[in-house]
Amino acid sequence: MRAYAIRRIILLIPTMFLVTVILFFVIRFMPGDIISLMALQHTQEQAGEMQLDENMIREMMGLNKPLHTQYFDWVSGIFLRGDFGTSLWTERTLTEDLRDRIPVTFELGLLTMIVMNVIGIPLGIYSAIRQDTWLDYVGRSFAILSLATPAFWLATMLIVYGSIYFNWSPQIEYIPFTVNPMGNLRQLIIPAILVGTAGTGGMMRFLRTIMLEVLRQDYVRTAWSKGLRERVIVIRHAMKNALIPLITMFAPQVGMLIGGSVIMEQIFALPGMGRYLLDAIVRRDYPLVSGTNLIYGGFAMLMILITDISYAWADPRIRYR
Repeated sequence: MRAYAIRRIILLIPTMFLVTVILFFVIRFMPGDIISLMALQHTQEQAGEMQLDENMIREMMGLNKPLHTQYFDWVSGIFLRGDFGTSLWTERTLTEDLRDRIPVTFELGLLTMIVMNVIGIPLGIYSAIRQDTWLDYVGRSFAILSLATPAFWLATMLIVYGSIYFNWSPQIEYIPFTVNPMGNLRQLIIPAILVGTAGTGGMMRFLRTIMLEVLRQDYVRTAWSKGLRERVIVIRHAMKNALIPLITMFAPQVGMLIGGSVIMEQIFALPGMGRYLLDAIVRRDYPLVSGTNLIYGGFAMLMILITDISYAWADPRIRYR
């Protein structure tokens, strides 16, 4: 087990290197230049005074250096000093800006995962043990509808029809959990339910397929022939083995929820990482975009590592391959 975990950790090193290269260069090759935006803004704000041309701004920002030099400066700042970058617009560090935004995104992701698991796991199990009944058809229809309905569309329709017919709209000012826990949960529970419901379909269909395969195994038939109760067979024998493949969905699920918070945070005016990243992309703030995406990528790789180790712990056959 220890050797397997060490191998998985070592494999993260080249992966992290490739992630840093992609994140650094992709944003800089996007259409639009931050220098042009800065020059335009400076011209509008300082009309009649000495104007700064693009070359002067580029030199002030240190963007006149070769790209490979800028890359090594950025990477060395992250891994040697823990400096994820400083905004080219506000001169605030990424760490300062994300100190209050990371808990918002992770709380939304946690609530969404709770909603997905509370709905998806029981629905998938019940649909499998009641295969081809009307309840199974209802569950499968709900899963298809869930897969076909984007969360951002549900959020948009909720806000539009809620404001028209019920005089309701989401609260604009964010309520911190430490200030008002119940108000914070009321503010986040609606987007969590929308995202969680939209993602339930895939989990339900996957778990239903695995449960049907497990229920046809010989040891389950033996348990039925021994006269054990259905609850014992499902919980003690079938569900225990059916949930093992579900572990592999954990890391992609977490990555999808954290990354998918960009749209929902923008719709519900939540001051999280997603909304911050969107604003940084619009302003072409290179250090903030690269640093925020690196945090996303690092967290996703950490979840994949935890998932691989958990899977090997749950299924000993994995660690000996």
